[in-house]
Formats: sequence, structure tokens, C-alpha cells
Amino acid sequence: MNTTRTITLALTGASGMSYAIRLLEHLLGAGHRVYLLYSQVAQIVARQEMDLALPGRSRELEAYLNDRFQAQPGLLSVFGREEWFAPVASGSNPADAMVVCPCTMGTLAAIAQGLSDNLIERAADVMLKEGRKLVLVPRETPLSAIHLENMLKLARLGCVILPANPGFYHHPQTVQDLVDFVVARILDHLAVPHALGPRWGADTPAGE
Repeated sequence: MNTTRTITLALTGASGMSYAIRLLEHLLGAGHRVYLLYSQVAQIVARQEMDLALPGRSRELEAYLNDRFQAQPGLLSVFGREEWFAPVASGSNPADAMVVCPCTMGTLAAIAQGLSDNLIERAADVMLKEGRKLVLVPRETPLSAIHLENMLKLARLGCVILPANPGFYHHPQTVQDLVDFVVARILDHLAVPHALGPRWGADTPAGE
């Protein structure tokens, strides 16, 4: 049985680019097809947080990431925010699921209001109208009443609101351990198997 999935991954300008890059690495490494969407601000954040200079043109970024992760040919397709002929722009060709990681509060608000002013927002709108899995990974604190109301609206529409809040019960030793904790939770909601860390209770004998 073919278990390959098609995942749309959108990078916006919130802090937390390490989560997105690690998620992309794992999806490609596991042989899943990825449609990658990105904003100009996401490029700025990648440089600021990771010293990662992402090319501005979608084809150049696609080649760069394919080389970086040694991806299988044809798995990764990269689209800019205004590339309206991308498959993700239409409900006739939706991905199996979509993740916006990291997700700005501006993007979250636009999705909540159905604005669809760019490809990221339109792709999310397609997920909602087609009843597909949409995972939003916001990284903001504190949260205003507006943020919370938008999250509640989207949660009621079936979105998964998965804040980039790592746990500590697995005794993380590195920043990468914290990143992997959040990425593991995203992968769980995408139904993508992984071994990024221990699961709660997995080492506890039955009955204890």
C-alpha cells in the first residue's frame, strides 16, 4: 500500500523557522511530496534566526533545498505567494494536508476571515472548503483577545491550532530536542510516522 502523502508547507514571518526547516527535512526524508509556499518575510526570519540565506526565486529555492536535504527527484515543489497556477490554489487538486509553520497572527487572521489575498491564504482556504487537515503553528506571546478569537473560530472550523510550545517531560538536552518535540506533534497530526523522541508512558510497564 502506498503511504506517500502530499503536504503543503507554508512558511510565514513568525519566529520559529527552525521548526519549519526540521519539518521539511523529515517530510522529504520520509519520501513525502511537499508543496512549499513562502513569504518574503519568512526569508528575513530564516536569515535572522538561522543564518540561512534562502534564495528569493522559487525555482532557485527549490534547487537549494533539494541539494540541502538530498531529496528524491520530484518530491519538492516551491511556489511564491503570487504563483496562482500552483496546484494548491484549486480545490480540484488539493494536498492531503497543510501546515502553516511558523504562522504569523496576520496570516492566521486572514485565514480566519477567508481573505485569500495570496497563495498561502488561498491554499489554506482550499483546505477548509475541501475538508482537509489544516495545522497552524503560531509562535506569539502574549496573545491578545483578537488572536484568541481568531484561533477559536478556526478551531471550530476544524483547524488544528498547534502552538510552538515544547514540553520538558522528555528532559531535553539541546535546542534541537525542543524543536523536535514540536515537529513530532505536527507529524502526529499529519499521520506521518516518526521517531523524533520518546512518547509519554512508552517506557512505563503496564499497571504502573
